[in-house]
Formats: sequence, C-alpha cells, structure tokens
Amino acid sequence: MAERDYSNITEHLKILAADGTHVGTVDHLDGDRIKLTKADSTDGRHHYLPVGLVASVDDQAVHLSANGAEASQLFEE
Repeated sequence: MAERDYSNITEHLKILAADGTHVGTVDHLDGDRIKLTKADSTDGRHHYLPVGLVASVDDQAVHLSANGAEASQLFEE
C-alpha cells in the first residue's frame, strides 16, 4: 500500500466531516496526526485526529471520511 502525501494539510485549514460538520481547524501536522487548534475545542485543550481519517484535501479544507460524531469520538489528546 502506497503511503499518502499529507504535505497539503496546512495551518488554518478547516476540518470538515463527511456530513459537512465543522470538526476543527488545523494547528499543524504532527507525525501521523493532525493537531487541532484550541480555539475550536470545548475544553480549551489541543486535540488530535489520525491522518487515516483524511478522505481529501483542497485549498479550503481537510475532508474526513468519518461523520462529525464519529470524528469527535476519535479525538486524541
């Protein structure tokens, strides 16, 4: 299986779930996880999402393969 290139995941891109729900905003890519900004966090902490959830990336947003409820359950600290 070829490794995907996530270099186009850049700071301040919106993160949108498959159902269109705003999940967060990219702080930066941290290895195989996307670090989200604290500004979108309900508890004032940074959260992370695995890059394996990324379905696509465009110049406006990171689009996830999971819906909003699923993505928020996969948040890591």
